[in-house]
Amino acid sequence: MPTECPRWAPPLLAVQFLTRVPVPPLARLTGEQAAVGLARAMAWLPPVGTLIGLVTGATFVLAQWWWPPVVAAVLALIVEALLTGAFHEDAVADFCDAFGGVASAERALAIMKDSRIGSYGALGLGLVVLLRMAAMVALPPVLALVAIVAAATLGRLCAVTLAALVAPVGSGAGMAVRAGRMPRGRLALAMLLALPGTLPLLWSRPVAFLVALLAMAAMLAWLARFLLRRIGGVPAIASALPPRWGSWR
Repeated sequence: MPTECPRWAPPLLAVQFLTRVPVPPLARLTGEQAAVGLARAMAWLPPVGTLIGLVTGATFVLAQWWWPPVVAAVLALIVEALLTGAFHEDAVADFCDAFGGVASAERALAIMKDSRIGSYGALGLGLVVLLRMAAMVALPPVLALVAIVAAATLGRLCAVTLAALVAPVGSGAGMAVRAGRMPRGRLALAMLLALPGTLPLLWSRPVAFLVALLAMAAMLAWLARFLLRRIGGVPAIASALPPRWGSWR
């Protein structure tokens, strides 16, 4: 039986997992408690994404009082990278490096655990950043704020959904390998917690919101099939923990 994790821990673990914001109470947890709690914290990733989106979007809107939209978009992405420790940018680069070339499943998993960025990673990350900047600049400030918050929320919901649809793959004592596929009930909670970050876009641009949901569903279907075919599942969460978690494992 796994060590029980305090009820207060999962939301705070979600904050610590997705951001560089220090959460001192978590220092009281053992490594096993943190691993068990992180599995439960997956449901709290969407609301943490909402907060990240609010910070990013507010920076973009406020920066336009002094600088052109392109400069404001760059500043907003810099603030987001500082807030998250470039955690998501690193994941994009790792994915492109792992699957951009011809590699075995074992090699792909090893690349995704490596923080170094190769040519495919640099290209993929550059294109993603440019695409995000173009989307931000193309929208009016208020609508951009709503869209950024919704995108940040739905992006984390995608990760939770993928973890519920596809079993983890990895080696060693990874928490996700031991826990298995995430329970569907946790996915339902994640969807509920994602509502505050997505309802403003639904209310202001229902067609755009529907298109975003359809695009998300199509991407999830493709990604789930792609990962199953290439490496047999999704990478174990424990293998993707940021370096600041090293003393807990």
